[in-house]
Amino acid sequence: MSDSNTITLPRRDEPFGHALRSHWTLDASVRFLNHGSYGATPRSVLAAQDRWRSRLEHEPVRFMVDELPQALGVAADRLARFVGACGAGDTKGSKLAFVENATAGANAVLRSLRWHAGDRIVIANHAYPALKNAARFVADRCGAIVVEAQVPWPLTSADALVSAYTDALRGGARLVIVDHVFSPLAVMTPLAPVLAACRAAGAQVLVDGAHAPAQLPLVVDDVLFAGADWYVGNCHKWLCAPKGAGFLVATASGRRDLHPVVISNYFGEGFDAEFGWTGTGDPTARLAVPAAIDFIEALGAARYRDALRTQAREAADRIADAWRVTPAAPPDCFAAMVALPFPVADAGTRDNALRWRARLLAEHAIEVPVTPIDGRLWVRISAQVYNELSDYDALAAVFR
Repeated sequence: MSDSNTITLPRRDEPFGHALRSHWTLDASVRFLNHGSYGATPRSVLAAQDRWRSRLEHEPVRFMVDELPQALGVAADRLARFVGACGAGDTKGSKLAFVENATAGANAVLRSLRWHAGDRIVIANHAYPALKNAARFVADRCGAIVVEAQVPWPLTSADALVSAYTDALRGGARLVIVDHVFSPLAVMTPLAPVLAACRAAGAQVLVDGAHAPAQLPLVVDDVLFAGADWYVGNCHKWLCAPKGAGFLVATASGRRDLHPVVISNYFGEGFDAEFGWTGTGDPTARLAVPAAIDFIEALGAARYRDALRTQAREAADRIADAWRVTPAAPPDCFAAMVALPFPVADAGTRDNALRWRARLLAEHAIEVPVTPIDGRLWVRISAQVYNELSDYDALAAVFR
């Protein structure tokens, strides 16, 4: 960055590491190892959001009525190109809509389907809690059955994850919810074999891709072609957009009778109209998504992904050696995050997890999530281009 009053994009050849922290507003006194939870938005993206907010407030009626629909369309088209959701080939007609976050998109799907008593919803035992709750919510009201695919933990191989879904599908399913990247576990799902099993069972599929955009080389059209009906993702995590920008992509058949969670002025007028306006709110996070894409592309999208994967793997190895533990899955199962056993004897409870997270922050200035899974505490580290291995060495040293 040239000076304190100028906000610029990083240079394509700019070295990754602590020097890049100047592009964020992060607390310099904290080793921030939890980009995976809420992300962190760069200054250039926040500046773009501020510009949109100024335009909105300059003449709110003109902006909301005359300018916003086109501006949202431009932003959605840019995002669709970035995540590969342009409706190519056999996915022609697929559409992308902005939603507040992946949870809102998943709820739109679950609450739009016309459920019948006895319908089976398959979801992993380690799925994101919000989606498990949403599945339980709709099932309780219509007599559907929630079946949990028993993903083993620790995970010995990606095949074991696939087997968990195929085993759960033996009784059939109306809908399968598949985590592209498991939030608490940090492991990736091999989508091709899981989607093939779902298609063979005649099930519709919702893929929860909350962590995928920018972390993985994502082409949503390929996921739809392989058998998914809906894909939801977040822009505030690895794409580094402001909070409040997520997306929902649906096939042509998946858009039939699909409505946002909030029913507003344009009910019954089609996918674009209904999702484009769900009531008065602040649309600037969505409008700033192109600025976030500019930031990632300035770093080099492939270079960014590769650097995060390499850093996460090296950091995990250092921590595992210091703590004398083994990462929870083989290296190829992880991308920019890795889960490791937390080296304490405390029971794996939510209270203990919260206490340890607070203690690491207060006593060591380290922000990292501690999570209870199957009665044990685990830590999930995130890699990011503003980190260096010394940040993870500090975490390793806490229990050396």
